[in-house]
Amino acid sequence: MSRSTTTAKAPRDTPAQGRGQKAASAGDRPSTAARWGAEAFGTFLLVFGGVGTALYASAFPDDGNATGVGFLGVALAFGLTVMAGVAAVGGVSGGHFNPAVSVGLAFAGRIGWREVPGYVVAQLVGGILGSSALALIAADGPAGYLASAQDAGFASNGYGDASPGGFGLAAALLIEVILTAVFVTVILAVTGQKAYAAVAPIVIGLTLTLIHLISIPVSNTSVNPARSIAAAVYGGPVALGQVWAFIVAPLVGAAIAGFAHRALTR
Repeated sequence: MSRSTTTAKAPRDTPAQGRGQKAASAGDRPSTAARWGAEAFGTFLLVFGGVGTALYASAFPDDGNATGVGFLGVALAFGLTVMAGVAAVGGVSGGHFNPAVSVGLAFAGRIGWREVPGYVVAQLVGGILGSSALALIAADGPAGYLASAQDAGFASNGYGDASPGGFGLAAALLIEVILTAVFVTVILAVTGQKAYAAVAPIVIGLTLTLIHLISIPVSNTSVNPARSIAAAVYGGPVALGQVWAFIVAPLVGAAIAGFAHRALTR
């Protein structure tokens, strides 16, 4: 498992590029529009695949049916979608699909700060398009399906009564900071050398799967503000009221990871 016609300065490396590669010249880089489009597509895929699995398949057709994919299936869905997205368009944009990843890479010096706002906007647009597509599909489902999904929070992140396991705000904040820091650290490590380029999508996807297995019971797993906002848009007032935690905590975790990586690799 993050965004004028003048092309921004090429980053030293991103999730799809290794430190051993020569930096591409400005003329060789994909256009700004292409990079933003790739980020929007990847975030759309992440939300549509991950949140969609949580909405439609986690307990299909009801909580008592053993054919539902459960927490494991949802965790795999998020991991597989980010793996597919990085493999598909990582070479265009770097494959962030997550504002926290973009911020973490900027703190680490992997991308310029001036690239971050455009990436984040693209990620938010892609994520909301993904959740909107899921809402449209649910609206044509069995009677009351969309309303039921919204009443249940639309797979939003939460704490307290909105936490799958009833965990409080402090637990949700702590686990999101820790796991986002872990996620960004893995991304920085696995994309730091050209030799790892072929396995980077797999490692990143499996790391996101593990993160979900750990934290779904606590916070329903964010580590991605775009994913959290996209679900909260359709999750009702409780989800919207709590989404701040899943913006702040991942960004803090990403900043810690990026700053630490830069300090330790100077």
